[in-house]
Amino acid sequence: MPFHAYILRCADGTLYTGYTRDLEKRVATHNAGLGAAYTRGRRPVELVHAETFDTQGDAMRRECLLKTWSRAMKLALIAGDGIGGRQVVK
Repeated sequence: MPFHAYILRCADGTLYTGYTRDLEKRVATHNAGLGAAYTRGRRPVELVHAETFDTQGDAMRRECLLKTWSRAMKLALIAGDGIGGRQVVK
């Protein structure tokens, strides 16, 4: 089963980055208020970007890299402007 690095858009317009094994379940968990503390008060959240990896380590490394990016860089990635690698979900 693959792993995913993902970006959510929160109801207040902010972006949240994470990784998971089960993308659909994780987004539902965030929207149920049971995910990260950051997203609990910013629901509902919307999945705007995800990338798939064969290993947990690869997904975690990508998450860490994405967290260092500026908001503008993340928005360019979400928009598909060709920066930063492969885009799987939009």
